[in-house]
Amino acid sequence: MQTGLVHAEDSAELAKKALNPVAAMYSLPVQYNWDQKMGPTGDGMHSVTNIQPVLPFRLNDDWNLISRTILPVIDQHGLAPNGAADKSGLGDVTQSFFFSPTKPTDSGWILGIGPALLIPTGSDKLLSSKQWGLGPTAVALKQSNGWTRGILANHIWGLEDSPPDDKEKVNQTFLQPFLSYTTATYTTYGVNTESSYNWQSREWSVPVNLTVTQLLKIGAQPLTVQAGPRYWLDSPEDGARGWGFRIALTLLFPR
Repeated sequence: MQTGLVHAEDSAELAKKALNPVAAMYSLPVQYNWDQKMGPTGDGMHSVTNIQPVLPFRLNDDWNLISRTILPVIDQHGLAPNGAADKSGLGDVTQSFFFSPTKPTDSGWILGIGPALLIPTGSDKLLSSKQWGLGPTAVALKQSNGWTRGILANHIWGLEDSPPDDKEKVNQTFLQPFLSYTTATYTTYGVNTESSYNWQSREWSVPVNLTVTQLLKIGAQPLTVQAGPRYWLDSPEDGARGWGFRIALTLLFPR
């Protein structure tokens, strides 16, 4: 087995596709996030491993349909007294579908728009909203001279007027502006926020992620590895504070 930087002629294009949320390329990102200083005493921790398969479908010469799934595996401790909220298991799935033109606009922008669906797959009531949700999602990005910049956003409304288990009705906006630069050796330095606003509680969650991503090959398999710190600019009461970190591995399957 041989491991090393990718040097094939199409490597630059592969590096760009790896940064494009609506690229017509199969991929399997697995992303681990760890956060701290949570709960009433500030001693709690929360980790989420997101399994995020991306499946592109070619509809015709002009349009692709990109399926993006986020399945969270959650582990949390110290969020409530006496370990009452110490749980591990599956969270709710967010399923997005983007209708995306096969070619960028004349000005170079890559666009996608479609529905986002919240599926209550949580394995415990403490890890789930216990309700279905639906709303719009969109992405816009531009790639040139090594730079990738853009934004991904969605808004999801809960479909039940009275969610079970005294759950708060889902009414949440997600905003992810991102900026990155890729070097000649296919190392990418990036920054983004994954901000969400809860319209029920009127509270923001704003982590800022600083990442370094490297495109590699193991044998014939292209992949990216990523790592970096995250800092919480704002979060709800008992939410994460200070620094956390992210590591990720993405398997790429170019067609």
